[in-house]
Amino acid sequence: MKLLRYGEIGQERPGVLDPAGGVRSLEAILGPGGDIGPALLADPGRLAALRALDPDALPAIAPGTRLGCPVAGIGKVVGIGLNYHDHALECGLEIPKEPIIFLKATTALSGPGDDIVLPEGGRKADWEAELGVVIGRTARRVAPEAALGHVAGYCVAHDLSERAHQLEHGGQWTKGKSHDGFCPVGPWLVTADEVPDPQALDLWLEVDGVSRQSSSTGQMIFPVAFLISYVSRFMTLMPGDLVITGTPAGVGLGRTPPVFLKPGNRVRLGVTGLGEQHQRVV
Repeated sequence: MKLLRYGEIGQERPGVLDPAGGVRSLEAILGPGGDIGPALLADPGRLAALRALDPDALPAIAPGTRLGCPVAGIGKVVGIGLNYHDHALECGLEIPKEPIIFLKATTALSGPGDDIVLPEGGRKADWEAELGVVIGRTARRVAPEAALGHVAGYCVAHDLSERAHQLEHGGQWTKGKSHDGFCPVGPWLVTADEVPDPQALDLWLEVDGVSRQSSSTGQMIFPVAFLISYVSRFMTLMPGDLVITGTPAGVGLGRTPPVFLKPGNRVRLGVTGLGEQHQRVV
């Protein structure tokens, strides 16, 4: 099942993708105030009821309607740094012995097709295609073998990074990763039952039609189950929390000379079975 949210910024409504790729409304099903958020994702019974619906019987939404972040009420965005061997090497850094954790502000969340707005004073905005993992059950010190049972679903995430702010202003990664709109998510949340192996997904990114990143989640240093277990040792992961699991080689910082995003660039990225994002840099 592919859950989504559609509509103007701040007015998104719950929906689901039908087999033909159309958007269908879940407003009447979820009722007043209902949304794709923590309460729904933590309720297996309600998810099962949605899965049993016939999408073709739901109201159709006009093609081209904006899609927002597919999960409302995300409590925190937990980032994992340098989680692909080739990315660590291209950045000239040692392979981590343990996962590197950083946080990204929830005000960075945006829709999969929203413009990337370069921040004031920014001059080194970089791209990072990633697999996003949305938590469905509270995870506190969970074992790796039980960790995937705490996942509600998976999505495409774009961990945009302003490298000057990330690396040249006191070494705090969060500074360069939390600008407004620097975490496009979606187009939809694919429930965990449709992703039997999160380590068998291709992910890729293009800038102006030129391939920049092409890899597989199988190349992660620390797989998804380990990451959830590890992060849950240091903070409780709640339903609706988003974990973005790292990016492979091909970022602008790793090129010689480095290449960064400029106004007018068009970015396209995706993950196998999880959809694509399309963004304009302004």
